[in-house]
Amino acid sequence: MVKHIVLFKLKEEAPPEKKLLAMQQFKQAIEALPEKINLIRHIEVGLNINPGETWSIALYSEFDSLEDVKAYAVHPDHVAAGKLLAEVKESRACVDYEI
Repeated sequence: MVKHIVLFKLKEEAPPEKKLLAMQQFKQAIEALPEKINLIRHIEVGLNINPGETWSIALYSEFDSLEDVKAYAVHPDHVAAGKLLAEVKESRACVDYEI
């Protein structure tokens, strides 16, 4: 099994209401993906409630293999969900590990 963890940092200069809306839409879109992408074993999105921290969004997911993670990454529904953050995202960090 492969665990896929992604953190997103949002732009400080983006208006708070725009960031919140993008975060909520992203969470909803990502958590709907298992119905569309059968490679996903588990997925969840956490929106950081601690304003003193750097990262705003944490995405945690599980797949059977790294090949499945790669297929998920280019799936059109996943790509569309990622675009919901395009205007407010500053950076992204990712770790994929096998257990």
